[in-house]
Amino acid sequence: MQSAVNLWPLIGVAIIIAGFVLRFNPMLVVIVTAIGTAFAAGFPLEKILAAIGTGFIKTRNLPLIILLPLAVIGLLERHGLRQHAQNWISGIKSATAGRLLIVYLAARQLTAAIGLTSLGGHPQMVRPLLAPMAEGATEARYGPLPERIRHKLRAFSAATDNVGLFFGEDIFVAFGAIVLMSTFLHEAGIEVEPLHIAFWGIPTATCAFVIHAWRLYRLDGVLARELQAEGIVPLSAQVATATKGA
Repeated sequence: MQSAVNLWPLIGVAIIIAGFVLRFNPMLVVIVTAIGTAFAAGFPLEKILAAIGTGFIKTRNLPLIILLPLAVIGLLERHGLRQHAQNWISGIKSATAGRLLIVYLAARQLTAAIGLTSLGGHPQMVRPLLAPMAEGATEARYGPLPERIRHKLRAFSAATDNVGLFFGEDIFVAFGAIVLMSTFLHEAGIEVEPLHIAFWGIPTATCAFVIHAWRLYRLDGVLARELQAEGIVPLSAQVATATKGA
């Protein structure tokens, strides 16, 4: 007779969804999820506490690893990193937010594909450099931007980094998810080399690049229409109008 499968440990998924929907503290949600899942799986209390303690000991140096780069980036921003990035990109006349983000998407995806996932990221690249450069390129054409447009450019910058990393790292043969899939299939009696799994991630990565690059290509036109609707025209048109009026 087949033994019944205990599905109660999946309650952790429901706890995570509920916690994030209700916007509770993420750390608290994760802890409650871990404890709830462990109890549902029949773990005794002492084993749960031992697992939590072991996890804490293994990751106690993690905050230091995270905080040190953030401190360096904070110092760079304090000394004008964002302003220098905006001024530099503003000097390139052909630069637009869409073109800049397409170039970054290609670079991010290619570097992630060879395992260099730390070269980008939201705290070390998007916030201090990429988003200010996208704003600077747009400001060079239209002047001061409404806050709504600034937030839109920041959102596209963050999304570009996410897409490039997520689909680029799936091509890297030593990526953890690829190793996990290879091990899982091996245990199920299906022999698949990690190289083959990474190879078949290329079509997906290519499609992701084409789709998101097309969205970025259209971004400049969308920004132009939204700014025009708010009565903001390119600086070149403003100069031409002023010259004609004089």
